[in-house]
Amino acid sequence: MQNFLISFNVVFPIFLMMVLGFSLKKLSIMNDTTVKQMNNVIFRVFLPVMIFKNIYESEFSQAFNPKLIVFAVSAVIICIGILFVIIPITVKENTKRGVLIQAIFRSNFVIFGLPVTEALCAGAAIGSASVLIAIIVPIFNFAAVITLEVFNNRKPNIFKILKGIVTNPLIISSVLGLIICFCNISFPTVIEKAIGSISSITTPLALIMLGASIHFKTVGSNLKYLVIGLISRLILIPAICLGFAAYVFNFRGAELAIILSLFASPTAVSSFTMAQQMGGDDELAGQLVMFGTCASVVTVFMWILITVQLGLL
Repeated sequence: MQNFLISFNVVFPIFLMMVLGFSLKKLSIMNDTTVKQMNNVIFRVFLPVMIFKNIYESEFSQAFNPKLIVFAVSAVIICIGILFVIIPITVKENTKRGVLIQAIFRSNFVIFGLPVTEALCAGAAIGSASVLIAIIVPIFNFAAVITLEVFNNRKPNIFKILKGIVTNPLIISSVLGLIICFCNISFPTVIEKAIGSISSITTPLALIMLGASIHFKTVGSNLKYLVIGLISRLILIPAICLGFAAYVFNFRGAELAIILSLFASPTAVSSFTMAQQMGGDDELAGQLVMFGTCASVVTVFMWILITVQLGLL
């Protein structure tokens, strides 16, 4: 019962904030334009400030975890490689292939995963998760662009990919945080308070906007692809990665919580926008994000419960 309550206390607040966002949208207190604008502000201002603060306030020697970084990066790259082999065999349409591959490997680690990490543990774990974001987000972005370009029968624009990575606000804030943390630079109290205030509203606001972004549409002919995408993203990937992390590489506690948050989170919301801009099947991409986000409330709860029950967290 205690383990059930631990899992419930982590996931239910996230669920409530998403429900609030969904309700505000349904009650017409917000519209699609407002949600889009707020998501843009969150991505360009609030999330970078929060990530910067998490890294800046952490002890560099504790936050920088080479073993964790190597495992996470290797797992993501191996996952992408396997998907490039399996998905083209099971899916015939090119535009759906790219969307499915992206949806399965690209998790919502920043908006959904960080709150889970924060709820499960604190201190150096948040710093380690933020450092990992600085490395994982460019890999996600680079691989997503390559994937969608390849399966749209177009030659990847390397310059465009590199420009997108270098100008990504999350990457910039992560690098700045690492530099300031490494150089042991301190800010005046008034600046720290301002950064702290902005950071504190980031997670609730991001989750509320995530809930407001949910649209329930008819599945239509995409049912097969939704089943493949959701089972792979929410069940198979976490099961394999958590299994290897816990029993082969002996990760425990805060480290395993970060791995759980990375690999058990639903598909990143930005995958829909990228699919839309790059000629992928945006209808399928949107459905994978929406249904995956809703289903993840149950599956993330399940993974937390299992890992706590096994004494791994």
